[in-house]
Amino acid sequence: FLGLEGATIALFGAGLLLLLDLSNLEKALQEVEWTTIFFFAGLFVLVGGLEQTGIIDLGASKLLELTQGNLKITAIAILWGSGIFSAFVDNIPFVATMIPLVESMKPVFGDLNPLWWSLALGACLGGNGTLIGASANLVVAGMAEKAGYKIKFVEFMKIGLLIMFISLIISTGYILIRFV
Repeated sequence: FLGLEGATIALFGAGLLLLLDLSNLEKALQEVEWTTIFFFAGLFVLVGGLEQTGIIDLGASKLLELTQGNLKITAIAILWGSGIFSAFVDNIPFVATMIPLVESMKPVFGDLNPLWWSLALGACLGGNGTLIGASANLVVAGMAEKAGYKIKFVEFMKIGLLIMFISLIISTGYILIRFV
């Protein structure tokens, strides 16, 4: 509309609202989940660096080399790779990193639908594996800690990884039956 991105408009609106009531500015800033914000900022910087240095393109060519250009094997590799990786790196920046990797495979496979589904399922379900795997996990852990409840990383991981692996096994069947 104005040639601005949605995030820019949202930040402008939030700033304007804060300026309208300066008496609550300090309280509002105390309520912000700063740890979570800085965590994501660092992750997005890291992802940008991986893309700029060509590591993502290298990853795509290595994956195709490893799977010998076989769509079925590539789809399952993306499903499991993104699932396991997303358990330990937040799935939002991971998916942002993987999008150019999957897009670069269009000349080889044409239809990328199985790969997109594999990425979506793997990243989403992999995020259940650990506290740092999904944004929602971190937000809830931060809020729980403020309320006096500590969600421990290892305790969460014991249950989360089991659920993640069961979900990825079911997703493997789904991908194989539906797409390849």
